[in-house]
Amino acid sequence: MMKKSLFLSVCMMVSISATQAGTVKVYAAASLTNAITDIANIYQVQHPKTKIVAVFGASSALAKQVQAGAGSDVFFSADQDWMNYLVQKDVVTSASVRPLLFNQLVAISPKNLNIPFKAQANFNFAQSFKGHLCTGQMESVPVGKYARQSLVKLNWLDALKGRIVGTDDVRSALAFVERGECEVGIVYKTDALISQKIKIIGTFPSQSHSPIVYPLALTKQGEKNKEAVQFEQFLKHSAQAKMVFQKYGFSVKA
Repeated sequence: MMKKSLFLSVCMMVSISATQAGTVKVYAAASLTNAITDIANIYQVQHPKTKIVAVFGASSALAKQVQAGAGSDVFFSADQDWMNYLVQKDVVTSASVRPLLFNQLVAISPKNLNIPFKAQANFNFAQSFKGHLCTGQMESVPVGKYARQSLVKLNWLDALKGRIVGTDDVRSALAFVERGECEVGIVYKTDALISQKIKIIGTFPSQSHSPIVYPLALTKQGEKNKEAVQFEQFLKHSAQAKMVFQKYGFSVKA
């Protein structure tokens, strides 16, 4: 009787396991938070047995976590450098990488301030505001790297030294400006568009920084996960995903 009971219990466990959701773990840049959350919700309605678990943060921090063994199936970076890092570490296959989205770099301020901005080398940006400038950490966080490139190109960086606050990711930089702790921020256009507390005071010329490209890839772990492969295809090819990305201000690669 005991053997029969044990056999039935094992059968029940196998049955429950077979009907549980397949999990897809997505590591994505902080600037993708709203878009990926919306897309995951749409996908899960259509595929109720699949659970999308998204982890958001700076691409730099996420890439290092994935390389250290975090169980990621899909990696969605805000720049090519950190995707290349995972390819070099043999965590991602280069053939899996696809540039999918594009973004713009903008300067923002709290709504109550009137800070002039001209994206010209002869404009004295440092004197146009009194407080600090927030952006991502310039040595590692993609938005900070793009910001540094633009500040160097416009010859503004030296005059701002001592006034730049480097944050862990683009959403943190946005939050600092929303709270008025920084008078100016340099963030992606998509992040600026979701906030009701700030305004865009100017756009940095695209030639002042490297192209803001978001590459998407399955990790080697994800390549073995059928649900991950399906979700990655949904991100790349579905009209629904494209509409969500465009809704939040991203340009989608044709």
